[in-house]
Amino acid sequence: MIAPALSTATVALPAGTAKQIERAKATERILSILHQWGIHTLGQLAALPRDDLAARLGARAVELWERANGRANRILKLVSPPESFIESCEFENEIETVEPLLFILRRFLQQLATRLNAIYLVTKELRLRLNFADKSHYERVFKIPQPTNNEDILFRMLHTHLEDFTSRHPIIAVELEAQPSRSVRQQFGLFETALRDPGQLHETLARLIGLLGADRVGTPVLEETHRPDAFRMELFAWEFSGHSERRVAKSKGAAALPARLPPGCLGPSRTDNLARDHNCHIPLRRFRKRIKATVLLENNCPVHVRSAEFGAGVAVEGRSVAQDGPFPLSGNWWDERAWKRVEWDVETENGVVARCHYDQHGWAIDGIYD
Repeated sequence: MIAPALSTATVALPAGTAKQIERAKATERILSILHQWGIHTLGQLAALPRDDLAARLGARAVELWERANGRANRILKLVSPPESFIESCEFENEIETVEPLLFILRRFLQQLATRLNAIYLVTKELRLRLNFADKSHYERVFKIPQPTNNEDILFRMLHTHLEDFTSRHPIIAVELEAQPSRSVRQQFGLFETALRDPGQLHETLARLIGLLGADRVGTPVLEETHRPDAFRMELFAWEFSGHSERRVAKSKGAAALPARLPPGCLGPSRTDNLARDHNCHIPLRRFRKRIKATVLLENNCPVHVRSAEFGAGVAVEGRSVAQDGPFPLSGNWWDERAWKRVEWDVETENGVVARCHYDQHGWAIDGIYD
């Protein structure tokens, strides 16, 4: 049996204090002296006389000698392992319907709520894992809009999701994990408010997602592109905008309303028109669903426009008396979402001023100027 050797390797300190650094230097000095004496193992160190070692090398050498002889006492530092809130169950018989699964999940929620309430924590997130007979699994994370231990609210979230859930293979095991957090208390301003029932809102959104799809429910967010009306849907989150945004919105809302575009105001350039008359700000009423149109061109200019009605007997139809354009637009030429279009502002003989464009889908009306 080979005795463990004394090492002079550099001692790695955590965030070391001055005292720890001094102790490390003293240890290295003592080990260097012991090596010069021919002491290279713990057995050789333990065989030395304690008093002689203390007289020559000091108290730090005595501590090393006591550790080598097994006489040193060190207070244990108790570290509690992180507690996990997981409930799981393996079924004796395979499950093919949702009723027994919901029964087990409600029991899991009751047990998790009892454990969390005992240590004054609430659930901020649930993770559901289902194991199938073909060794595959399904996992879903549920974000709690307002952390809570209310069993009914948590169960409705799971029930709403599992109502439309289908699988090709029966379920053989289920696991439910709760992520705990401390109860959050928020102090609102004078004009701020909280949702009356965040759980009910989340449940309603979940039902809408189940009916319409995740890409059709949420908050529309503009994409970073110049393509008109390009947006994506993100998950809805209740957040108050804040005082600064209210001031900006108020300042924008206080601006004077633009005047109606008089007939024949269109010229060779929209920029030139605004430069000539700073008060000629014309709002465009956009059609969120494009209205197809038929446009007759002459010398690459629209001379006649016809479209379907977009109001009570109102349509863009007739001979063009004034045009402004063309205005070519394009973007995303570097990927598969490349697009390009040419826009025109056209005034017809019935007094309607419209913006139309031409792209790979043909002509369409974007909107009319009020």
